Amino acid sequence: MQAMLYSAGVPNKDMMKNAPHVGIATVWWEGNPCNTHLLDLGIIVKRAVQKQNMLPWQFNTIGVSDGITMGSEGMRFSLQSREIIADSIETVTCAQRHDANISIPGCDKNMPGVIMAAARHNRPFVMIYGGTMRRGHSKLLDKPINISTCYEAVGSYRYGVLKANCKKSSGAEATASEVMDDIEEHACPGVGACGGMYTANTMATAIEAMGLCLPGSSSFPAESPQKRSECERAAEAIRTCMEKDIRPRDLITRRSFMNALVLTMVLGGSTNAVLHFLAMANSADVDLTLEDIHRVSEATPFLADLAPSGKHYMEDLCNVGGTPAVLKYLIAIGLIDGGIMTVTGKTLADNVSGWPSLDPGQTIIRPITEPIKKSGHLRILYGNFAPGGAVAKITGMEGDFFTGRARVFNKEHELNSALSAGLIKDEEEGQVLIVRYEGPKGGPGMPEQLQASAAIMGAGLKKIALVTDGRYSGASHGFIVGHVVPEAAVGGPIALVENDDLITIDAVKNSIDIVEASGIKGAAGIAAELERRRRGWKPPKMKPVRGVLAKYARLVGDASHGAVTDAGGPAW
Repeated sequence: MQAMLYSAGVPNKDMMKNAPHVGIATVWWEGNPCNTHLLDLGIIVKRAVQKQNMLPWQFNTIGVSDGITMGSEGMRFSLQSREIIADSIETVTCAQRHDANISIPGCDKNMPGVIMAAARHNRPFVMIYGGTMRRGHSKLLDKPINISTCYEAVGSYRYGVLKANCKKSSGAEATASEVMDDIEEHACPGVGACGGMYTANTMATAIEAMGLCLPGSSSFPAESPQKRSECERAAEAIRTCMEKDIRPRDLITRRSFMNALVLTMVLGGSTNAVLHFLAMANSADVDLTLEDIHRVSEATPFLADLAPSGKHYMEDLCNVGGTPAVLKYLIAIGLIDGGIMTVTGKTLADNVSGWPSLDPGQTIIRPITEPIKKSGHLRILYGNFAPGGAVAKITGMEGDFFTGRARVFNKEHELNSALSAGLIKDEEEGQVLIVRYEGPKGGPGMPEQLQASAAIMGAGLKKIALVTDGRYSGASHGFIVGHVVPEAAVGGPIALVENDDLITIDAVKNSIDIVEASGIKGAAGIAAELERRRRGWKPPKMKPVRGVLAKYARLVGDASHGAVTDAGGPAW
């Protein structure tokens, strides 16, 4: 073993005998702006680790771009990439017997993936978030834009309502096609994760609230000097963790998950956070359930005017103090537990005590006395439609109650085709558009469905709710419900719903129910009708039957338990 390590770069016998081995795992790959710069950040970390007289070993794992694969068959590979990331970092760390690990993730599934790995290998650990990209700007719309603007613009374009807000530099009127080109060319002006409170920034801020990264990691832009400085300071932090024997399972606790949940509700974070928190807790053997998430949401106000439902971006939040300033405020008012230990060897409260407070003139984070919504925007719904639970993202801007007739689509592409053809229109009676057979097993892979939700927003359709056993992107907004359990592929009620059934969604009572089926009303009559339909239902044939998605479909659990592949008791 030592002979091979000399060949790999160990410089001398003293280092061979005494230097800690630190793995530096980057979720680096070219072709996605969230990840393409992570190798460069890893090189900075490597040099800093060397200066601490430790042995750095760089390696990387795979990633999938949610933005690029959205609406395509490629999106089926996104969620399962979380498991591959966790598996591969655990594999290298344990096989090579690294003493510690520094992981550098960038895109949505990256953050929970590296935390799941840390909980498994339980070596001293620090996460460095790759950072957010700068916001773009459209000259023809004359406003800030980002990736979600592109998807919403597609809906506006297809429904004939996409128009420029100002003329071209030549003075001529811009066509809808020219506006689309302008948006596409300027929405993503550099490297980094999508700039709103989408899934990447949701998970990064939550993980900072758990104490697993250095203060400011989640809000420093990808191309900022602060991000490079953070990479340099990570080596000192990992040494501190080793010296004080601070391990991931010391930090990934029920207390730290409560912090993560509170901050997610305050900031208006992604529905995907529910799935990822449950998966992270599973890996760390922490008892966390949908009921816990429901309780925190009921007790936590929504305070942040951040995209997708608001107008600001993470870059703007950084400019008024960033995540540390928000945490400092929430600790002061008693919403966040500042006593948890962190990777610095200090408490969360100690970490942020020296940071500036939120700028008193800022309008991004409202005071607790003036919330956007008095309770959290993530609602856990139950009912005869989703007896195992579902997750809704309802900021209050959409209202708290929706009722409408079901319009059923058996795959995402069916709804996207209907939208492309302009077949979805506002009706006098509300419509509940149901997309099924897109759950963890049925997708397979539980794909995100931003293309449909954004197209509906862009088209200006108002009397529509979207419901699926799949997922919605963190950039989605509107009246949306996902993660329906049991999913259609295993015969859940969502598989039995028919066109024109009447559905109610109540974000106050936290319920989703079929209230009329084939003209039948009343709980007993509806239950009997669903049972009649069940007798005629046949499970679909799984596709594909080989390969990574087939393996994933056979192993994966339901969304209400995190859609993990390693749930259950001991393997032997």
